[in-house]
Amino acid sequence: MDRRSFLKNAGLGAGAAAAATTLAAPAIAQSTTDMVIVSTWPRDFPGLGTSAQRLAARIGNLTEGRINVQYFAAGERVGAFDSFDEVASGNAQAYIGADYYWKGKHPAWAYFTSVPFGLTYAEIDAWIKYGGGQELWDELAGDFGLKNFAAGNTGVQMGGWFNKEIETADDLKGLKMRIPGLGGDVMAKLGASPVSLPGGQIYENLVSGAVDATEWVGPWNDYFMKFYEAAKYYYHPGMHEPGSQLALGMNKAWFDGLSATDQAIIEAACMEENALQMAESNANNGVYLDRLINEHGVELKRFNDEVYDAFGEAAEEVFEETREHSDLAARTHDSFLKARSEIGRWMLLADTGYTVQRNRVLGISI
Repeated sequence: MDRRSFLKNAGLGAGAAAAATTLAAPAIAQSTTDMVIVSTWPRDFPGLGTSAQRLAARIGNLTEGRINVQYFAAGERVGAFDSFDEVASGNAQAYIGADYYWKGKHPAWAYFTSVPFGLTYAEIDAWIKYGGGQELWDELAGDFGLKNFAAGNTGVQMGGWFNKEIETADDLKGLKMRIPGLGGDVMAKLGASPVSLPGGQIYENLVSGAVDATEWVGPWNDYFMKFYEAAKYYYHPGMHEPGSQLALGMNKAWFDGLSATDQAIIEAACMEENALQMAESNANNGVYLDRLINEHGVELKRFNDEVYDAFGEAAEEVFEETREHSDLAARTHDSFLKARSEIGRWMLLADTGYTVQRNRVLGISI
């Protein structure tokens, strides 16, 4: 697939838009409710865009047309970073995106996507559902007239694409890097200049030299962005987003006006997509990592311990500043810390302990 074709080609996009609308058409005469969904992702973006389109169509299908869904990708109705205000104001009923984009409105938003040295997919899923995360998310979102559900995850992200090798923390100084969220704040502490760009604008900025480096998601998504045309070194693992949860954010007044059945259907559709996107990412990332290395000569690099230690020290400074913002930010961070410690210890014993030993016995390596 050509990168520009999925950014600009209207062929499949028009079909997907039609599907999101027509699939929601009622089979029999009944009362319907309009649901305009705006997205932070371009149409047909592999993984992110296609997941959002799948969720939009699923809501229409499961409600058998009671909710008439119209889906707009980034730039089709409003810009990617304008989707929050579009929904909070009531001009649209929902957005699909990454909530750390809104950290300028309140830093606690970052925790409900991912934060540096944060939670993996399994850990954030446990925190949201059983560790008090959803209640804190509801409190934060409610202050902006929103109601949010987890609706996707891309797992542990790669550290990013760089035009030079990163051997010490000093190599980050002066680097212009596309990296949003609290991860961008960590980079700023180390002397880099973080830049926030929507997905559809990253490639052009990297090719032109407007940015020197970028993070995005992982091999599957990054392959189609063709970052390998502009950067040679592909670093891992990303400290900034170890379990990037995505969200369906709805206008709360609109959501509260739905029947209990339709509210439950939307929540169930989000839970389904949350699992589907993670499975899809895991199924594809290894395949596309091989293609990046074998077909395009990408050099896979690991951040060394010195660089990672510098990330950790900077992250602690960022967290302390975040806690000082407000009572809600402090309570969210404290809840996150509790989950990271309690759930993380179990994951270390169970999942991590098992996979390390399994891979050692079987000789599986990077």
